[in-house]
Amino acid sequence: MAARHRTRWATGGAALALALSAALAGCGGDDSPADAASKAQSAVGSIASEAGEAVESASAEARQRLDDIQDGADAKDDVTAGPPVTGSDGRVRTELTARNTDDSSRSFAIQVDFRDAGGQLVDTVIVTVDHVQAGHSATATARSTHDLSGEVRAEVARAVRY
Repeated sequence: MAARHRTRWATGGAALALALSAALAGCGGDDSPADAASKAQSAVGSIASEAGEAVESASAEARQRLDDIQDGADAKDDVTAGPPVTGSDGRVRTELTARNTDDSSRSFAIQVDFRDAGGQLVDTVIVTVDHVQAGHSATATARSTHDLSGEVRAEVARAVRY
């Protein structure tokens, strides 16, 4: 049974790309190629640090949003993520299956973390799965907010049934 879902919270991937473009565009002028490369490397390191902070901030906000759900129950054990697949657009997707073990129709809010090969958090999203009938399962798709390269793992960080 497929369910409607929404991605509610995400990281600032577009802001990162814009900041990176601006930093690299500023590496022209009278500088030697070595100076330009050094400045670009420094800018990329600074932006990567800020991107990591942005992802951590988004993750903290996602946790807070899940904490704010009234009358929610921990349902992490009732949600599974399939293998991550990178689409032609560079976005990573994973299919989620939410199993409603309650005796009435419930909805789920699921935080999915995307991590690189080293275990570093690179993106996080919240997906909702609405109106899963008692004793049934429903699926939804979690999609990264920006292009992710290399090996990426998708994991259910938290799930709340309400």
